[in-house]
Amino acid sequence: MLLASCSKQQRTGNPPPARAPRDSARVRVPAPGRDTALEQRAARLELRVLEQESQVADLQNRLDDARREVVRAMAKLQSLATRAEAASGMAEAEIALQALRTASGNNSQTAPPELGQGNQLLQLATAEFDQQNYAGALYLATEAKNAAAAGQRRASSDDRATSRKGEVPFALPLRVQTTGRANVREGPGSNFKVLFTLEAGAPLVAYSYVDQWVRVTGEGDRTGWIHQTLIGRRE
Repeated sequence: MLLASCSKQQRTGNPPPARAPRDSARVRVPAPGRDTALEQRAARLELRVLEQESQVADLQNRLDDARREVVRAMAKLQSLATRAEAASGMAEAEIALQALRTASGNNSQTAPPELGQGNQLLQLATAEFDQQNYAGALYLATEAKNAAAAGQRRASSDDRATSRKGEVPFALPLRVQTTGRANVREGPGSNFKVLFTLEAGAPLVAYSYVDQWVRVTGEGDRTGWIHQTLIGRRE
């Protein structure tokens, strides 16, 4: 009976304390000779990339919303554009996109991203045209032509210079400017020859990058490479 009483007391006693939850990631002891500061910096950069990708997606959504607002506003101002003007603008956009498609060899793998953007805008223009929103259709057709022109500029820039190893094109050309006096070099590195020098605030269009070097085109259609720290968003 004494044993049974003790056993019952043990079963009805306080439960063992719960263990505090731990992070599932196992803490690693850095190996001798490893640069932990560099690893921490790389981790921070990865988080920055994720943040910027989220911001880009948000800005793209806002741009799409803004375009829809413009199209809806133009629906109320149909008198500003006739059916013939809208049809002419759409035909010009189709010709420009076809020229860009031919320049890329009708290959979707090598086609510039502006081609897909232009085709999407032209489809939206066709839909607005069918709804007799000729002002909206003309606006979207003009945007499609602008996309085709940007693709042609990218293609001409790529034709003038051989693609470098590890070169990554931007999804769309970036409008940037120099943040100070800067050298534009023949290739992506400080060991390449300086082609020309730009003053602060010089407008540029960036098309691709290798590591921290960005391929740009400036005034006079001059192309070269500039270090990332020497450019910023155009105001």
